[in-house]
Amino acid sequence: MTKIAISSTGKTLESEVDARFGRCAYFLIVEIDEKKKEIKNVKAIENTAAGQFGGAGITASQLVANEKVNAVITTNLGPKAFQVLNQLGIEIYQGQGKIKDVMERFIEGKLKKIEQATGPMFMGKQ
Repeated sequence: MTKIAISSTGKTLESEVDARFGRCAYFLIVEIDEKKKEIKNVKAIENTAAGQFGGAGITASQLVANEKVNAVITTNLGPKAFQVLNQLGIEIYQGQGKIKDVMERFIEGKLKKIEQATGPMFMGKQ
């Protein structure tokens, strides 16, 4: 089983991937059976870091690490969150759109791996 945390705007697979990692509303924790190539379990957890004044990325990274995930799917994440996840050996992938579609692409091995922080340069430019 592979366990993945996805930054999410809501609590279901119909929700969209939240572009923000540290300040997303929820994380969907999704378990995948690699042999059957299917989703086995989905759990939504509230991102308690979202309202923090600072350090949301670090707290969010610790939150998903506590769920014992192997990978994270998000759109953007800052340098501190990237560093924490990297140090913990958690792989990071970039995904956009409806979570169920992104999960399909992940299972098919079609998501791009994030190799460096992407967040701060995009923040405030929307």
